[in-house]
Amino acid sequence: MPDDHPFPTITQYASPDLIHAFAYEGRAHDDDPRWEEFGAPDLATYSRWAGHACGIACLRMALLARTGEAPTMFELLEGARKYGAYTEDPDTGAIRGLIYAPFVQYVTDVHALDAEVHRTLTVPDLLALLDDGHLVMASVHKEIRRPEHPAPGKGGHLVLVTGHQGNTVHFRNPSGHTDRARTASLPVATFAEFFGGRGVSLI
Repeated sequence: MPDDHPFPTITQYASPDLIHAFAYEGRAHDDDPRWEEFGAPDLATYSRWAGHACGIACLRMALLARTGEAPTMFELLEGARKYGAYTEDPDTGAIRGLIYAPFVQYVTDVHALDAEVHRTLTVPDLLALLDDGHLVMASVHKEIRRPEHPAPGKGGHLVLVTGHQGNTVHFRNPSGHTDRARTASLPVATFAEFFGGRGVSLI
C-alpha cells in the first residue's frame, strides 16, 4: 500500500494537546477550552460523549480523505445514535458503543460508504483489506498509543488503519497523546499485540 499522507488526522477530543492530560493526569473532559469545535450543543454534552467517539473520529477521517468535507463530530455522532450505534442504560446512563452493525448501516445509508463488519479479523485478513484499497477501523487496546509498554489487553478502542508498507502498519489513533501516537506506524507484530481481531472495513 502506498504512503498514506493524504489522510487527515482527527482526534476524538477537541484539543489534541490535552489528550495526555485526559488519559494520564486526571484532567476532566469538561476542562477542554476548544470543546465547541466538536460541534456539541454544550460543554456537558461534549464531556459526556467525547470519550466514546473514537469510531466517529475514524469515520470523519475517512470522509475527509474521500472528499475533503465531512460533518462535525457531533453531527456524525447524532447520526450514528439514530441508527442505534450507541445505547444508553436507562438506569445507570452507561454508554455502550460503538455497535458495529447499526454503524455500518448508518454509514452505508447516509454517507454512501461501502462498509462491512468483520467480527473475526486476522492480521493477514487486515493486510489483505488494505491491499484491496479499504480503510479498516480496527479494535485495539487504547494503550497502543504507548507501544513501548507491554499490551495490557486487546480491543476496546478504534483506530483507522490506512495502509501498510511491508510489515509496517500505518494508522490514525483518535486518542493518541502525541503527534507520533496520533499519526502512527508500527511493525505488524507489535500492532497484533494490541489488536482485538475485529473491526469495520470502509471503501
